[in-house]
Amino acid sequence: MESYENLGLVGEGTYGSVMKCRHKDTGQVVAIKRFQDRDDDKLVKKIAVREIRFLKQFRHENLVNLIEVFRQKKRLFLVFEFVDHTILDDLERFPNGLESKRLRKCLIQVLYFFNLAPVRLQIIHRDIKPENVLISGSGVIKLCDFGFARTLAAPGEIYTEYVATRWYRAPELVVGDTNYGKPVDIWAFGCMSIEMATGSPYLPGNSDLDQIHKIVLQVGE
Repeated sequence: MESYENLGLVGEGTYGSVMKCRHKDTGQVVAIKRFQDRDDDKLVKKIAVREIRFLKQFRHENLVNLIEVFRQKKRLFLVFEFVDHTILDDLERFPNGLESKRLRKCLIQVLYFFNLAPVRLQIIHRDIKPENVLISGSGVIKLCDFGFARTLAAPGEIYTEYVATRWYRAPELVVGDTNYGKPVDIWAFGCMSIEMATGSPYLPGNSDLDQIHKIVLQVGE
């Protein structure tokens, strides 16, 4: 971190925090993700390594750009291009939903990525939600936070079921199914799309049981 000036905290999550920083030599403004200092936590390590592997392997205009990775005092730091605006920010500004032109522009870009990812990249993100979709100053959508992403498994191979934020979790995830696939991302995208259009979360369950109840009531209508 000696090469960077800390400009302030951008956000915090379960496994780490994100800071806005400026490179002292080049002046480039970046976002630096710092993972929690829990060296004995195998899950944190797994999430960090998974995100690094995916973002080093794949490049796409609708993915946040990973610039470098470094370790300091046994803690991992990921340096990204800085994009300070998310879909969640838009929803906070427009509580009744996004304006139709902006909504269409955002959805088309996310759909374009989803059309590409399972076919060419062979990945599922597994944590699609408004705060993980960035919007650049020029209006380019950039998906971020690939800590739960993984390549598509071979037929019969199982996944972990504890992924995705509850409000955007597909029914198969909520009930603990481990034989799922790319439809879980499409489900999350659908929930997020409705939220973007209306300004309100589509299925805001307060527990897994309540989530299933809301799914049955809403989708079964």
